[in-house]
Amino acid sequence: MNILVFGANGDVGSRVVNEALSRNHSVHAVIRNKDQISKLPENVTAIVTEVSDDADLVPVMEQADTVISALRPPRGSEPMLVPLTRKILSSARLANTPIVVVGGAAILKIPGKTTTVLTEPGFLPSDVVPIATACQQQSLLFEDYDDMAWSYLCPPAMLLRGTRTGEYRLGSDTLVTDKDGISQISMEDFAVALVDEAEQKRHNKRFFTVAY
Repeated sequence: MNILVFGANGDVGSRVVNEALSRNHSVHAVIRNKDQISKLPENVTAIVTEVSDDADLVPVMEQADTVISALRPPRGSEPMLVPLTRKILSSARLANTPIVVVGGAAILKIPGKTTTVLTEPGFLPSDVVPIATACQQQSLLFEDYDDMAWSYLCPPAMLLRGTRTGEYRLGSDTLVTDKDGISQISMEDFAVALVDEAEQKRHNKRFFTVAY
């Protein structure tokens, strides 16, 4: 499979690249400038382009069997997540290419409550609220893309650097927690779930989540 990865040098995206390569997929990585090429594994094809209103991403996406978007704007530019995602979704629709998007935990319900990660008082540290708010707004975009193949993977409450076990549990609209009430997964196993979805497409036009 030819997988096109946006955000390939980020915490999640870099692990997606490694996971896809470990399964013998062909990986193309969209990066912003040539200086980032050296950060990619040698057997990854780099595509240098900006994800902007002016960029034509359709020809790139037409060459892919599926797209994984792990884009995250830098701190202070969180509102850019919405237009970036809109651009990628619109391009994938024109290219008729399925896409898996990394979302946020903001929209997930707190177990046993009607509040969400974003709306539950005191649940989020103040410095995380801007990206959580952007992710909540990002999730609303998908109402306009019911004519294409997409899936949206929300991380658990804690997404940590760690190790790959290949194990995770699936959820839908509520945080998945373990017996101690902890909602977490390693970035490595989050990448496993993303590539699994790219291969199996079990959540077409659906939001879902994973955790241990």
